[in-house]
Amino acid sequence: MLGNRFLVIYSGVLTAVFAVSMLSGFAKSPITAFDEINVQRINVREPDGTLRMVISNSARLPGVIVKGKEQPKEDRPQAGMIFFNDEGSENGGLIFGGKRNDKGDIVDAGGALSFDRYNANQVVQLIGVDDKDNHYAGLSVTDSKENEHIKQRIWVGRNDDGTATLSMRDGAGKERIQMKVPADGTPVINFLDKDGKVQKVITGADTAPQGAARS
Repeated sequence: MLGNRFLVIYSGVLTAVFAVSMLSGFAKSPITAFDEINVQRINVREPDGTLRMVISNSARLPGVIVKGKEQPKEDRPQAGMIFFNDEGSENGGLIFGGKRNDKGDIVDAGGALSFDRYNANQVVQLIGVDDKDNHYAGLSVTDSKENEHIKQRIWVGRNDDGTATLSMRDGAGKERIQMKVPADGTPVINFLDKDGKVQKVITGADTAPQGAARS
């Protein structure tokens, strides 16, 4: 009887040691390698569960999340990556998309990479859009404050008509200087007042050095 009881206890101890060893081995080797994986959404979280990044298709892309609480999803038809700060609030992302609607028109085509100010909207955005409504690409720098609409300060890019543009605005978001090079190659600089009226114009011909050849 004592011998049988000893064997039972001994067997139980071995089983427990084996189980602990297996679990410890898994805990020390958390990395798993995949050659290929198909998913609709991936959530990247901190050890405490705080959401830091979402990689998602268009159907599962979340609405705006602030401190872990998701707002109702608005018109957000793109897929992409959404970034979150240390508090679990959205602070930028990379989105992209493009399709034809029932009428055959190209819609929601393009992509954007943006970064937000803490507890406010985006402060810088790299964007390219080319669909039935818009045709532009460039870099936008904005002033962004909590509970206020963003005010664009700088735009560098190509506009709908193919003009390469540098636009600089004041603190109220009003355009004050335009530097343009249209598709025909004639450069121009416009100086505007606070009401948007052009006060001074400098063209390529005006800036040519004296005696220099003019095309």
